[in-house]
Amino acid sequence: MLSAKAGKEVYVEPVIEGGSYRFTVNEGKPLDPEGTKNGTKLSRGANFKCLMSDTPIASDHIYGEANAGRMGARLMAIVAEGERGRVYLAPTQVMEAIALTAQPTWKPEVAMPENPRWFSPPLYGLKTYGDLFTPRQLVALTTFSDLVQEASERVKRDAIAAGLSDDGNALEKFGAGATAYADGVSVYLALMVSRSADRHNTICSWDMGPTSSKSSTGSPARSASIRNAFSRQALPMSWDYAEGNPFSESATNFLDSANWIAKVLDRLRSIGNGEARQHDAAREGLRDTVVSTAPPYYDNIGYADLSDFFYVWLRRTLKPVFPDLFATLAVPKAEELVATPYRHGGKEKAETFFLDGMTQAMHRLAEQAHPAFPVTIYYAFKQAESDGKDGTTNTGWDTFLAAVIEAGFAISGTWPMRTELSNRMIGSGTNALASSIVLVCRQRSATAPTATRREFLSALKAELPVALAHLQRGNIAPVDLAQAAIGPGMGVYTRYTKVLDAEGKPLSVREALALINQTLDEALAEQEGDFDADSRWALTWFEQTGFAEGDYGVAEQLSKSKNTAVAGMVEAGILVSKAGKVRLLKPEELPVDWDPAEDARLTIWEIVHHLVRALNLGEQEAARVLAKVRAVSPAKADAARELAYRLYTLCERKKRTQESLAYNSLVVAWPDMLLLAQATPQPTPGAQADLI
Repeated sequence: MLSAKAGKEVYVEPVIEGGSYRFTVNEGKPLDPEGTKNGTKLSRGANFKCLMSDTPIASDHIYGEANAGRMGARLMAIVAEGERGRVYLAPTQVMEAIALTAQPTWKPEVAMPENPRWFSPPLYGLKTYGDLFTPRQLVALTTFSDLVQEASERVKRDAIAAGLSDDGNALEKFGAGATAYADGVSVYLALMVSRSADRHNTICSWDMGPTSSKSSTGSPARSASIRNAFSRQALPMSWDYAEGNPFSESATNFLDSANWIAKVLDRLRSIGNGEARQHDAAREGLRDTVVSTAPPYYDNIGYADLSDFFYVWLRRTLKPVFPDLFATLAVPKAEELVATPYRHGGKEKAETFFLDGMTQAMHRLAEQAHPAFPVTIYYAFKQAESDGKDGTTNTGWDTFLAAVIEAGFAISGTWPMRTELSNRMIGSGTNALASSIVLVCRQRSATAPTATRREFLSALKAELPVALAHLQRGNIAPVDLAQAAIGPGMGVYTRYTKVLDAEGKPLSVREALALINQTLDEALAEQEGDFDADSRWALTWFEQTGFAEGDYGVAEQLSKSKNTAVAGMVEAGILVSKAGKVRLLKPEELPVDWDPAEDARLTIWEIVHHLVRALNLGEQEAARVLAKVRAVSPAKADAARELAYRLYTLCERKKRTQESLAYNSLVVAWPDMLLLAQATPQPTPGAQADLI
């Protein structure tokens, strides 16, 4: 698909003819939206299929052909700028030949690491960073890079002509005259080149993601654009890439990068002067400073390896300005504090390296941080991994937290902060984290007591439900709830010098995290006591069957234990019962003219799903429904949010992604819905409505 805009759909189609193939561009909706001929499925073990013979191809064959230099690229389509919108054209041989005429004089020769977790192009023979760019892209980027020095010389001449003195000292030598000024401008221009590299490479894909506007059907409209290479923290293989024009009017144009840099400078100007220094956190530090830090996420992101993508362009452009800073061909990596197995000789050695280094770094923070202020540590790492033995924990975070605690810190609180973009690739259609959770740490008291496992668990069960209710009142997104709950739980754990099990052995951080998650589940389950009988039945039934059909006999038996009846819930409008089968109504099946004031059997379950239905049409519609519910029962409206939390947790555990997204979205939108609902006028009970 090139365009999925309603009424203006455009797609690319391969045409097989004469023992070869070509591409055509067609208007309208494709007959096969999945892109597979006649719905043919690939055989097990094959990731590829021949376009001409429809035969599955093993990955090893593709790897071998690509590494032998027999993999190329074909032009599929051209998207041009028209007077009244975009024009979509099928390629011609002349157009394809022109695209291949560019002859770059330089390309980055730094090799990408052989680590398919973050870098898949080397599997296909694309070994260096230079291999990630087309000849035309290399010509453009090297030209822009060369022009930075030319521009710097002109800036210096103009600055002197304007009356700025020149002390001859470069920016690297803390100069304050025309030379340093020109160096400073060079930095900003180099950042433009670096940012452009992210938009002009063969990893960039055609982005059909939804925009904020709505189509005529109420679903998000789709506006195509070019997605940058770093839509996530990896460089994957892109099989159909988009090559943008740096001189176009689109988001890939070079001046667009200038606008972004200018916006940053405007922001920084309002903040005032600052200073950046490079230190090894495990060995150096600044005494009596207020520390706020985001540590490496174990093995989740290869910062240094990925940085080379930008470093090769920054070094080419800025080495004359900062010769010492860009002395190395690539980013230094040996001391980077991440658990990278290929760098340290295996997973165990990598984990030991990370734990030792993080413990040492945390010790330095604990020793040198200002005693009057806490140390705040940001993290945005989804803590959910089950090993089948100790419950639900996460290797990265139990290792990191062990380092924090070993350094002598106690965790005194957590603060969820909304920091993540909703339109980033990893957040599109997934339950990606919406927030960073800030751990608030202070030095643990030297007189902290020792506790038994029973005492720890007792304190956990007494304090975690209170903290959970506090987090929910703060409207933390359900997707972030489990992670935010680490703070109050670890706050209990770290108030003790040690927590000992029945055998007198110290309780590990991993075991403590498992108990925290277990207690969190129990606290969420206890909130069901606030729900009406019909909603409790629906929650249990939903856990077993979702919105699918189930046997009437089982449903009726369950209803007795919940003190309700199937017939009554049919009357309540939350399920259908027919031909010996029972099924919960989906949100889209609920009546649009529902009025809670006229509902004789108002249930919290019904409220949640009417709100989900309404939210699909927009926050204003959801607020209108919420206002009506609050006019009838504010308590049930508040309980509806608690049920949405519970449903999200259940769906996440059952891998029901789409349903969990709906409940997560409802909670996230709740504050805005509530504000709109409070501004919505409600008719006075008993008053006659105006005739229209």
